[in-house]
Amino acid sequence: MLKTRIITAIVLLSILVPIVFSGSSLAFAAAAALFLGAAMWESQRLFNKPGAIIISAVWALAFAYLTLQNTSFSLQTLFTLCVLFWIFGLIPSLKFGLPSLTSFASGLISGVYAVAIFGCFVAMSYLFGKSAKLLLSVLVLVWIADIGAYFVGKAIGKRKLAPTISPGKSWEGAIGGGVLVLLFGVACALTPTLADTLPAKIYAHQGPIGLALVMLLISAASVIGDLFESLLKRRIGMKDSSNLLPGHGGVLDRIDALIPVLPLAAMFVAIWNLA
Repeated sequence: MLKTRIITAIVLLSILVPIVFSGSSLAFAAAAALFLGAAMWESQRLFNKPGAIIISAVWALAFAYLTLQNTSFSLQTLFTLCVLFWIFGLIPSLKFGLPSLTSFASGLISGVYAVAIFGCFVAMSYLFGKSAKLLLSVLVLVWIADIGAYFVGKAIGKRKLAPTISPGKSWEGAIGGGVLVLLFGVACALTPTLADTLPAKIYAHQGPIGLALVMLLISAASVIGDLFESLLKRRIGMKDSSNLLPGHGGVLDRIDALIPVLPLAAMFVAIWNLA
């Protein structure tokens, strides 16, 4: 399993890293649309929806059109809507649980989550359009939060964060991940060569308090995204969202923490005009 996991990671990185640093909007949009379609397909399966392939293709085409054409659509509005959808539509499910798969409420949540996934990939494209460093810095923040939570949780985790959703997660791990994200943000802010990263831009525009608040929000959002997908899988009895990525599960399993984080980060970039 470990060998398969490593091989898959190497193949993905060998494809995606050159695309990110190529500066080609067309190549990036094509790759992102492919992964968006896969994520949408997995999402529809988690909600037991018919016609998952057709629905995912429609979302992928809509993404390609929006990112490659000059439209009058307000991206800032989309990013803000995604953040509000998480606050009022998806986060409450972590406390109150999900409705029955066959209920109308479940259908609504399915639509809200689909918009959130779409907004995640649009935000990814938006940040890439600003600079590769800006996008990569947001991805690294999420990876640091995840890695920090894992190792701190393994070392000292005692208080379960969400025992009925993801028993392996602890409050100590989540706090540890948040502290590491904050430290990385400070390091970016104080390192001249990292001036194009999100933490450095926020520090320059909003100061240390603004930086601390945004870093902690991003860390918390990454945990929420992870927990919500775990809740979806637990309801339907799936271990992984799919087997598309051998050794890693599905695309959603790899991007679940990014789904709330990327629109949140892009919203701050848009509102504060962090060019």
